[in-house]
Amino acid sequence: MRDITFEISENVPLTANVRRMRLYGDTADITRAGQFVNVRLDGFYLRRPISVCDAENGVLTLIYKCVGAGTERMSRMRTGERLNVLTGLGNGYDISLSGRRPLLLGGGVGVPPLYLLAKKLLAEGKDVSAVIGFNTAAEVFYEKEFASLGCSVTVTTADGSYGTKGFVTDALPEDATYFYACGPMPMLKAVYAKTDISGEFSLEERMGCGFGVCVGCTCKTVTGGKRICKDGPVFKKEELEWQI
Repeated sequence: MRDITFEISENVPLTANVRRMRLYGDTADITRAGQFVNVRLDGFYLRRPISVCDAENGVLTLIYKCVGAGTERMSRMRTGERLNVLTGLGNGYDISLSGRRPLLLGGGVGVPPLYLLAKKLLAEGKDVSAVIGFNTAAEVFYEKEFASLGCSVTVTTADGSYGTKGFVTDALPEDATYFYACGPMPMLKAVYAKTDISGEFSLEERMGCGFGVCVGCTCKTVTGGKRICKDGPVFKKEELEWQI
């Protein structure tokens, strides 16, 4: 973990309330897909944790949803402005367990960290499928980006306005060897209940410090309470103690 200053090179809308920010800076501490960064914003006491969409050749890509005052402030930042960022937070996904046909399951702004994961799995010669879910056609993003990498991509929408009608659990392939999931808790619990293979979940949670000191973000596991920011945010399916 390091405190790094980045310079914004892009801050553009992908949908009505989802934006992509690209920043130049030192990305050396981001070593695994599924890690996150903590962004400091002037005038706000707590940093904003945001999952890493991509990190390559000194370019950090973040995709965020405008849901409050902090992210609204981010949305108004311009090219050339600087951001202080804690990098290399969290454990990330374990690609060594993927098997031949890994499955990526993303919902809404849970989709971005799966992009870097797809790149790493494809680089190892894996046959990667991605199922990404949204509420409506207007909310869909990164379908083409996943396809351009070489993934087999299925899009689901809850209202049926684009792709397969329903949720990601309505489009699960039968031949997947392992899954990686990120999204809202109802989606993750549905994946947990419906899958009969092993996999990993990246949990979304409000965070205070982002590196395990405040113990403000915890979840139940079979070995007791764990800090999502420090021990996670990625947990194996068999670790989690969920009442489904």
